[in-house]
Amino acid sequence: MTEQGNRKKVVIDPVTRVEGHGKVTLLLNEEDRLVEARLHIVEFRGFEKFIEGRPYWEVPMIVQRLCGICPVSHHLAAGKAVDQLVGVRQLTPTAELLRRLLHYGQVLQSHATHFFHLASPDLLFGFTSDAARRNILQVIQDKAEIARDGILLRKFGQQIIEKISGKRIHGIAAIPGGMNSPLQIADRDLLLGQCDEMIRRAEKSVLLAATLYQQNLDYHQQFAAIDSKFAGLVAPSGALELYEGSIRVKDEHGGLLFDGLNPQSYYDYISEEVRSWSYMKFPYLTSLGAELGWYRVGPLARINLCDYISTPLAEVARQQFVKLHNGVAQPPLAFHWARMIELLHCAEMIKSTLELPTIVGRDLRVEGELCSEGIGVIEAPRGLLFHHYQIDDEGLITKANLIVSTTHNNQAMNNSVKVAAEQCVEGKALTEGALNQIEVAIRAYDPCLSCATHAVGNMPLEVRLVDCQGTLLDSTIKSAY
Repeated sequence: MTEQGNRKKVVIDPVTRVEGHGKVTLLLNEEDRLVEARLHIVEFRGFEKFIEGRPYWEVPMIVQRLCGICPVSHHLAAGKAVDQLVGVRQLTPTAELLRRLLHYGQVLQSHATHFFHLASPDLLFGFTSDAARRNILQVIQDKAEIARDGILLRKFGQQIIEKISGKRIHGIAAIPGGMNSPLQIADRDLLLGQCDEMIRRAEKSVLLAATLYQQNLDYHQQFAAIDSKFAGLVAPSGALELYEGSIRVKDEHGGLLFDGLNPQSYYDYISEEVRSWSYMKFPYLTSLGAELGWYRVGPLARINLCDYISTPLAEVARQQFVKLHNGVAQPPLAFHWARMIELLHCAEMIKSTLELPTIVGRDLRVEGELCSEGIGVIEAPRGLLFHHYQIDDEGLITKANLIVSTTHNNQAMNNSVKVAAEQCVEGKALTEGALNQIEVAIRAYDPCLSCATHAVGNMPLEVRLVDCQGTLLDSTIKSAY
């Protein structure tokens, strides 16, 4: 904490137990009332720029390096965009099934990673409990069965990724117009033999998330609470859809704002704002403007948006979730419960997909004629993900735009940080537990800050010279303007 005249500046740096690097700044007046709260994304990646000039077929391999947690999501979104660049609009049945299976494995392992490894210490031990206890090692020691569920579910998702792409992280799967290699029958059988156990563990995970949420229901529904619009993909039938579909948007009360929006025309209804204090952009619905048009994406959005879930166990869980929230759920902490419902859905879909004979087919690729533009859209674990590429006559990337899931949630996370700060810090002692509650609000969104840093050249660059004792010797700032 630092003094700035009659005001106090509180900095949480870094935000912990999230993917990537970020910090929070709070500005309090002389009466310790909150004046301003911001979530800053302070790392710079620049993927949209340095892939310019690269051959289009390299892009699915390159962009998955955005992240080690959700590389498959970027790989598949880029793969879908590259399909369009080579003029392919429909994959072979086997290639599409393999991509969907890969995606289900990715969503399952990512959800398990976040809930069990990053969020569960807060949920199990308390937001203001001893900081030394709030970690996965303590969960393993005190809640061994819960930790085991998390570890095995994550391992299963990673096994699926490995069997399809050759590696658990940054493998090779999607290629222009199809898939790189088939799923071997022995690998199919190995995975299928684990499915029933994983579905049981996923059911336990849903029950755990629901129980933790409802144990202190009033507090959990009020904590960092904001009202927002929601956006995401749905199937033509209105079912939950993670791979392909049209975009649906609902308002704060669950009313339908837009339905059947073509993801390929996202630029017609989504705009992006850049602010000088963050490398993460601020998307909004163009027709509503930046002030009113912000929205949320991800598991909570998808459960709120869909009419039903196609797998039976997850649908029962969805109905219980919806009943408790009277239709539309707004509390950020409800993300965790929604996340586990999706994890169960993925476990069920993995089994049903592996049981299809076509999954071990050998017809994997379609060819077409080169086009100048491709847009790939998918529901990543954290929400809508757009990859948009343009190429020249030689097949080299001339322009790229990525709108990453966490970016869609940027304004919502900032708003939740503000509410959490008002609830937990304003007029109170600045304890570690109080500040952790602000991080809890951020972690509810499962942000991947590494993925979301794309505002090239619009944030001031600060260089600081510090001696070995940590004393600031000099600093300079290059203005964004």
